[in-house]
Amino acid sequence: MDMDIRSTNPQNVDALLKTVSGKLGVPPEKLKNELMQGKFDSALKNMKPEEAQKFNQVLSNPQLIEKLMSAPQAQALYNKLTGGK
Repeated sequence: MDMDIRSTNPQNVDALLKTVSGKLGVPPEKLKNELMQGKFDSALKNMKPEEAQKFNQVLSNPQLIEKLMSAPQAQALYNKLTGGK
């Protein structure tokens, strides 16, 4: 699977990394480094198999990541999870 998160809007990537890292209990920097290297070890080991499959599907499509993160619902959820920070 080829995924280059560098082609995705950096603000969206940072927001997604912070949220996902919090849920997985993995520091955002470690998660980002792994993703930049095409590794998903920290993310996948803490997920249920069906969640891991969905995660892989999303990561294989940078345009889908952009679309998901720019949706009003995603922005509202992010704001709720982060307290608007």
